Amino acid sequence: MSSLPLVIRLERAGDSDAVDRLHERAFGPGRYARTAFRLREGVPHLPDLSFTAVVGTLLVGSVRVSPVRAGGAPALVLGPLTVDPAFGSRGIGGALMSASIEAARAGGHRLVLLVGDAPYYARFGFRPVPPRRLTLPGPVDPARFLLLELHEGAFDGVAGAVVGGA
Repeated sequence: MSSLPLVIRLERAGDSDAVDRLHERAFGPGRYARTAFRLREGVPHLPDLSFTAVVGTLLVGSVRVSPVRAGGAPALVLGPLTVDPAFGSRGIGGALMSASIEAARAGGHRLVLLVGDAPYYARFGFRPVPPRRLTLPGPVDPARFLLLELHEGAFDGVAGAVVGGA
């Protein structure tokens, strides 16, 4: 039996149903109530920054990025990052993260926000948002509200509400 290679590629329009099924398996119906989901609700993800992981014809991972405004400044919100549990612990999430972050940097974006596991995302340069500096449209554990400056100083002076949309 041969090993199928993993391919990281930009998400395609035809991937939407498979990505939705992946999110359903990974997060269940409760995902709609999460603050991170509410932030992205009604805001389409950016196709030039959203990637999928494919093994053969099977979509096994996805990362989406959407535009937000953080205290009035343009920013990105990364997520969800999803890997099919059957393909976990193989570096797929890291490969998706790296592709998305590099595309955002190359595209001239300056700031990325996410809600997630700080120890996991720290390896990509994410750090906690300073307390009371930004607010989200719902409750979130402050230790899980993270930021990444794609360019030094991108977070300087940014404060206020984070809202979906560009």
